[in-house]
Amino acid sequence: MAELLHVAERTLGHDYAVRDYGLLEAAVMLPPLALASALGLRGPAIRLIVPMGLSQGGNTIVLGGEAIKASAGRPPGARLVAWLQGLNSRPRIAVVHRFSTHNLLLRYWLALTGIDPDRDIEIVVVPPEQVVPALASGQIAGFCAGAPWGTTAELAGAGSVLLGTSDIWPFHPEKCLAVRDDWAAANPEALTRLLRALMRAQAVCDQPEAADGIVAALTDKVGLALPREAARAALPGGSGQEQIHFHGAGAAFPAPPHAVWFLRQMRRWGWLAGETSIANTARGVYRPDLFSLAARMEDLFIPTGAGRNVPVPEAIWEVPASRTGTLENLE
Repeated sequence: MAELLHVAERTLGHDYAVRDYGLLEAAVMLPPLALASALGLRGPAIRLIVPMGLSQGGNTIVLGGEAIKASAGRPPGARLVAWLQGLNSRPRIAVVHRFSTHNLLLRYWLALTGIDPDRDIEIVVVPPEQVVPALASGQIAGFCAGAPWGTTAELAGAGSVLLGTSDIWPFHPEKCLAVRDDWAAANPEALTRLLRALMRAQAVCDQPEAADGIVAALTDKVGLALPREAARAALPGGSGQEQIHFHGAGAAFPAPPHAVWFLRQMRRWGWLAGETSIANTARGVYRPDLFSLAARMEDLFIPTGAGRNVPVPEAIWEVPASRTGTLENLE
């Protein structure tokens, strides 16, 4: 169990491939991971940039056992509190990476419900493809992971979806494109072509009529070999509680306020040094200027003012010893 629950983060180590081995010029990353890598929070700092987002939403918070099913119909926060009160020990909840949207959104929501994620539960890292077996075997009590694993857990009878992360932050950024800064500077035309190709792919992926073909590629044994029914449920037009969005609603725009929100949450949980400038880090990593150049060529909407008015959760909350949420002002 220890090997599973404390698996090395290199299982999702795209940043290592970019930095240590020079194997990649660009990679799909979780936004908090891209920011953490740029700040040197997992090894030497990498000079990388985020020129576009790739998707929104798609994650679910899943709990195992029968108690959560018995409380169906109650608000998710109330169901979670009741579930916790019925346990004899601190439950172990998995996320796919420490520096992930899953971890930060889970922590944010737990704090809003009055639960301290560092005291009332134990958050561990488990690779996404292993969360359902780990839940079914009792090694974890729940998880927050991306599609299709929430629906997969329900279909397998291993757990129940409590809520989707889009219920916490509607249209939240999920995956992004991260590029080595030196490669981007040396290859501006290639970068623009890459961004334009991805923008066209996003438009296709957001069409419900294209979903069956996408599912076929995702579930093929030479592809990702994902569960077919669960994968279809998470795509546009699917039946899942949470769907992934790829195009529209600013999905591709690398909004610096989004980076600020992630960084504020990272500081809130004690992951950032006090001298770290959140504003400067967000401006240095997120590059809406590079996005805008490619978007104009594709006739895509470009938010004005560097995306200063894009939606983010309204309040940053902290959980002091009194367990009462209070507003805090952060850079």
